[in-house]
Amino acid sequence: MMTSTTSLELEGEVAPGRGEGSRFTAIDWVIHEFRNKLGFIPWPGTFNLRMGGTAWDWARERLRAAAGIVITPRDGFCAAKCFGVSIAGHLTGAVVFPEMPDYPDDKFEIVSPLPIRETLGLQDGDLVNLRLDLFPSVRGDAAAA
Repeated sequence: MMTSTTSLELEGEVAPGRGEGSRFTAIDWVIHEFRNKLGFIPWPGTFNLRMGGTAWDWARERLRAAAGIVITPRDGFCAAKCFGVSIAGHLTGAVVFPEMPDYPDDKFEIVSPLPIRETLGLQDGDLVNLRLDLFPSVRGDAAAA
């Protein structure tokens, strides 16, 4: 793992999802939040990685402490924070950390404007390199939205 004052480099293992991401990323207010705060409309679904080891434990604590980009929920949904991410040096998106007490510590969900798994030809168990932006900024026009 490499780290700097502004980014983290990690590795994760491609993991199956539960199918909930495709419903969530299709909700109107979610699309609006991502478009305005992150600059893209999410592909339906999330790309899931399993994270582990001491490097991940350290990185997770840094991410919990960092502000990130807040996804403001509608009633009945939980808040979340996001960080920009580069996947395998080829694609960009955002890792989403829902603010739920029972959210698994090893789960890493990425939203992107493209289907990451298909675009990169990845399968469950493949290892993927990531670079996270620790100090993301909301898109400049988000304040006007």
